Amino acid sequence: MSEIAITPAPPYYAVIFTSHRTKDDNGYSEMAGKMNDLAAKQPGFLGVESARESVGITVSYWSDLESIKLWKTNIEHILAQQKGKDIWYSEYKTRISKVEIDYQFIKNA
Repeated sequence: MSEIAITPAPPYYAVIFTSHRTKDDNGYSEMAGKMNDLAAKQPGFLGVESARESVGITVSYWSDLESIKLWKTNIEHILAQQKGKDIWYSEYKTRISKVEIDYQFIKNA
């Protein structure tokens, strides 16, 4: 089971990336890991959650819109985005939302 990101009290922002993949997997997993590691070092990064079945969904959490803009313009991220367009994705959509409310349930063991 993947981890649920630990986020601060709202407000903060979510970047929701949904995608359909091509059949070409050449280097995708390595690049995804590299981008997760790189994003985690960016100012304003709060966490990430990801799942894939027929549609992939990755949600990254950020403290503010400026941090999201800086991540979008990171040169290594730009190169990964281009490879995604050229090789790995047949379709994707990115949405940015302000998180105003969050709550959590944890079942005691």
